[in-house]
Amino acid sequence: MAARNQFLSRSGRLRRGVDAFERLFRPMPTDTGMAFVLMTHLSRHHESALPAIIGRYTTMPVASASDGVAVQPNHVYVCPPGQIMTVEKGRLRLRECLAADTKPIDVFLSSLAKDRGASAVGIVLSGSGNDGTLGIKAIKEQGGLTLAQGRDGKGPMQSGMPDSAIATGVVDLALPVEEMPGRLAGLARPFAALEGSPTAIHQELESGAAGHEAICRLLRNQLGHDFSGYKENTFARRVQRRMEVRQIALLPQYIECLRNDAEEARSLFRDLLIGVTNFFRDPEAFATLEKDVIPRLFDGKGPYDSVRVWVPGCATGEEAYSLAIMLREHMDNLKSLPKVQLFATDIDEQSLAVARAGRYPGPYLDNVGSRRLKRFFSGDELSMVINKHIRELCIFSTHSIIRDPPFSRMDLISCRNLLIYLGADLQERVIPAFHFALRPGGYLFLGMSENVSRHGDLFSPVDKKQRVFQRRDHVVAPLQIGPIVPHSRHSLAPAGKHGAMTADLGRAIEAHRKIP
Repeated sequence: MAARNQFLSRSGRLRRGVDAFERLFRPMPTDTGMAFVLMTHLSRHHESALPAIIGRYTTMPVASASDGVAVQPNHVYVCPPGQIMTVEKGRLRLRECLAADTKPIDVFLSSLAKDRGASAVGIVLSGSGNDGTLGIKAIKEQGGLTLAQGRDGKGPMQSGMPDSAIATGVVDLALPVEEMPGRLAGLARPFAALEGSPTAIHQELESGAAGHEAICRLLRNQLGHDFSGYKENTFARRVQRRMEVRQIALLPQYIECLRNDAEEARSLFRDLLIGVTNFFRDPEAFATLEKDVIPRLFDGKGPYDSVRVWVPGCATGEEAYSLAIMLREHMDNLKSLPKVQLFATDIDEQSLAVARAGRYPGPYLDNVGSRRLKRFFSGDELSMVINKHIRELCIFSTHSIIRDPPFSRMDLISCRNLLIYLGADLQERVIPAFHFALRPGGYLFLGMSENVSRHGDLFSPVDKKQRVFQRRDHVVAPLQIGPIVPHSRHSLAPAGKHGAMTADLGRAIEAHRKIP
């Protein structure tokens, strides 16, 4: 039965999180067909009474998880204290947690995303820190459903974890805990349909029929992006997921919702654009950069010169570290080294905290390759951290490309899959800002769905297919720094001043000098 492949994972600290468990399980139906896997941050020296406590709130069987157990629907499994848990082929796997800074929730959610794909459900409840942020991203990237505890009069008691997850922009539903059971019960039947034979809606969307064309036309007219060439199966799956989230049963009703609700159109747009944001995304593009651009950054430069790289919209750091690895590999072949600095910026401080830590769950590192994993990471296959000699190249800082003055004298700007979230008016300001920020002959590296075709006077293509461009130096682009507008990838913080940005960068550089 399809339901046996459905998992729901909850995360948070036990001491202040039992109230969230109670509010989740008291109203939870016992026949959703989902299995519930609970993750906490208890050390191995702490004896957990959580299975007995949860048993007071539900009639579903509740047990401490054991290694190799096959997960059954309508059961609750609690990760034992001091253990790292993953799921493989529908069975839970346990291992002692040896590293104090391992993020067990990221590890589990990432393995869940890899094992269950679109049938995975991830929920982040009350807890401190940012554990769960990368795991939630992994679930969303595989087409699963993501929820986080929203703020209400009762909580969350600790908002760090849910806030960090929400800030990624990949949480489908931010709700009070009490509202989650009803939504999950309502979604159980659509999940079963998604796992089995395609529904009539799915078939219609895959066939490229009128509904598919109508949605593409609406998105093109409202957001200026054409999805007519998008993979049909992925398109159908993500439209259906949005229908499930909005609890709309009929395709014509959803098309009407898109027509009248600009925010839903943007939500579908974001979901369609979600791809795997792990290391070396689009390997061919990174290979082109490595071969045709990285060596040129160092041409004619010695110890008194510098190579400066900027990664705006760096999120949780994967793109920045990918570039840092390639820079380090090239540096190792040089006799005379210039000073190398990679500035990675974002508007979300919680995502930057994940990036600065440089620790990633093992399933997140599939694109890195065994040679680079061995050379540039330490840890085991479940959780690995970027080595110091890579982290020391990177300076992470809060900065908005929309409201703050751009950096300057850059040799390379890598801004992949951020411009697609900006309206045409903002792109008209951001692209000239990149031209201003680059040194003569500097390079711009964009995502596969992005281009500078409207700014051919500012940039010439190095490799148009892989979205690598070079600054034209015979023109001076007008630079505009304006107010925040509501089209960026994240919800933006209040407008800042150049002085605040400079102070933040100063703090980032000082912290960078203290990398252990």
